[in-house]
Amino acid sequence: MAVADRWISPAVILTKVRIHSALRRERSAEWIPDQVRDGGEERGGRSAEHGFTPLSRSAQQGFTLLKRSAEHGFTLIELMVVLTIIGFISAAVVIAIPDPRGRIVDDADRFAARVAAARDEAVVTARPMGVWVSASGYGFQRREGGQWVPMEEKPFISANWKTGTRALVGQDGRQQIAFDGTGLPTDPLTITLAREAERVQVSVDMAGKVAVGG
Repeated sequence: MAVADRWISPAVILTKVRIHSALRRERSAEWIPDQVRDGGEERGGRSAEHGFTPLSRSAQQGFTLLKRSAEHGFTLIELMVVLTIIGFISAAVVIAIPDPRGRIVDDADRFAARVAAARDEAVVTARPMGVWVSASGYGFQRREGGQWVPMEEKPFISANWKTGTRALVGQDGRQQIAFDGTGLPTDPLTITLAREAERVQVSVDMAGKVAVGG
């Protein structure tokens, strides 16, 4: 006989194994020794006389164990749900906590307001006003007697950027412009404030308009 004729499909083998296992289970169920049957009936009768069958007693013990387990603490799934909820709440709290340094846009708004005030001061006093910006801060000057004089009265006091904020002023390390008596700048100005991944720009166009954005 050829090798191909002797080959048996795995599906056929699996079917035979299943049939054989089913027959064994049927035979095992049918064969019950008399002693086991009699002893079971006797024990069943005694148990019935005491008010409980073995099955009902097992069920009662099972419910008692479940009740005790519930009384002694939470299940693993309940603990995982609670921990997940706590994690979400903690993340929400961290996100909601404001940065103690303030927002970088606050720095930009404050600087823009003071630049606009310097422009208006130049118009009111009919004297040029200057603004200088470095990586760490900014300040103001007034043209008096043919030279630039630093100003140290409000709102033109020199100020530093908030902690972590810096101005990107290029290789020179300083930028400056001046407003004439009509409020027009000598040059356009764009200052970029940076803090970590945040960027905000303050710009002054040739019409003297000060804007925050970017």
